Amino acid sequence: MTTLIIGAHGHVGQHIVKQLAATGEQVYAGIRSATQADTITALGGQPRIVDLMGSAEAMVPAMAGVDTVVFSAGSGGSTGDDMTLNIDLDGAIKSMIATEKAGIKRFIIVSALGTDDRTFWDKSGIRPYYVAKYYADQWLRHQTQLDYTIVRPGILTNDAPTGKITLDPANSDLKSISREDVAAVVVAVVQHPQPKQTIEFVTGNVAITDAIH
Repeated sequence: MTTLIIGAHGHVGQHIVKQLAATGEQVYAGIRSATQADTITALGGQPRIVDLMGSAEAMVPAMAGVDTVVFSAGSGGSTGDDMTLNIDLDGAIKSMIATEKAGIKRFIIVSALGTDDRTFWDKSGIRPYYVAKYYADQWLRHQTQLDYTIVRPGILTNDAPTGKITLDPANSDLKSISREDVAAVVVAVVQHPQPKQTIEFVTGNVAITDAIH
């Protein structure tokens, strides 16, 4: 199985590359600049340039030989709302279009818990981020024929991973999860497909592989 991680140089993306490569899977890592290649190679991935500001057609060559595309890119907290729209929304949709053009069926997107709840958007303090995530997810669900999985973690932290989650975040006192555990969920979904599913989760007491199975 061969996977392309778009946004591989990001905080979650690097963990996905490292963990998935450690399983023996072939991992292509989509990066925006050749200057990021050494980091990716050290993690066990094979770098491929993917420009989310370019066209969908230009992304297709990077998807050659790929079975699954994972979209884990984000504009980051230091950019403005314009880049949130360009990367988290338009970049995500162009990646979906390119995936279908490349003849690939499986697409996994890292979204966010609370994306479907408009009342939460204003409370979050980062409304444009959730707007972008919401419409990217809606496009994936309703405008593509992809066998998608939407992965929606709670608040991301750099805490040590626990390896355990709950798929019932509404009834959990915890609302966060480590980035390494988010990556482990993505790896579990890559290896055990959950087509046409939205998976919402935070730190819990069930082993990640068991929860995904």
